[in-house]
Amino acid sequence: MRGTAGWTLAEMPGQTGRTALVTGANSGVGYETSRALARVGATVIMGGRDESRLAEAATAIRAETPGARLEVRRLDLADLDSVRAAAAGVLAEGRPLDLLFNNAGVMAVPQRRTTRDGFELTFGTNHLGHFALTGHLLPALLSAGAARVVTVSAIASRWPAGGLADVNSEQAYRPMQAYAVSKFANVVFTQELARRAAGTGLVAVAAHPGVSQTNITREVPRVLAAVNQLLRPFLFQSTDRAALPSLYAATHPDLGGGEFVGPTGLGEGRGAPGPVRLPRQADDPEVGRRLWELSERLTGVDYAFPSTRPAA
Repeated sequence: MRGTAGWTLAEMPGQTGRTALVTGANSGVGYETSRALARVGATVIMGGRDESRLAEAATAIRAETPGARLEVRRLDLADLDSVRAAAAGVLAEGRPLDLLFNNAGVMAVPQRRTTRDGFELTFGTNHLGHFALTGHLLPALLSAGAARVVTVSAIASRWPAGGLADVNSEQAYRPMQAYAVSKFANVVFTQELARRAAGTGLVAVAAHPGVSQTNITREVPRVLAAVNQLLRPFLFQSTDRAALPSLYAATHPDLGGGEFVGPTGLGEGRGAPGPVRLPRQADDPEVGRRLWELSERLTGVDYAFPSTRPAA
């Protein structure tokens, strides 16, 4: 795996003795992230809705990396009970969690649908599911001492003109607008998590993969799919390269929290990973506070940070 220039996997530190959890690990960027982490010695908990597909993905990685330490866990981000159960299983083992990749997502669902808990499916899966998962796993993350939470956003995070005004798409549902809002929320969440975790050793970084054809695009409108197919040789990058920003965000020593990492080539569609500009208003503390309080209310998850923290 190599970017067009700059940082490559050859520069990623070894991860032996560290544990990572990757959501959406059976395909696309999640699979490539799991594959790369296994190669450098991490224990990877592969989370996803379909255990049989996860098992197939784990088998493929083991065939390439004999001795890879992989675990398969059912985790449906559109079901808060499933999120709670998956996190409880990790916590019950009593081990620190060094890396959390909030990677899974849905995109351009044609008609408005809801999660098991009644939230609009895109926002409920892409943001609320990951907000709840991170909160439930907070004790394991804090016990690691220097954990990182990488939340995977998208270029679309820069699109929503209305910000977070209609996160549940109750006024009017538009598939790509709902996706953009959820991805903007991913970056706002990262910014607010970085602020609230200051002094704990927990580092929160957002990342976006650039432009890549993965399973998440299977619901896009036919016209857009046709355009994507025509432009693919010129604008798209391979899925393994699309995973580089997430891996950079998780392991680069110079990141202190709150950064947004993406491809640094033209239009951020492809190229080597590195810090890129934040979406407008994503770092506004008031926007972060409102999203955080809304997310706590909707999910019922309260982040229990220690009252006494070491110096940052």
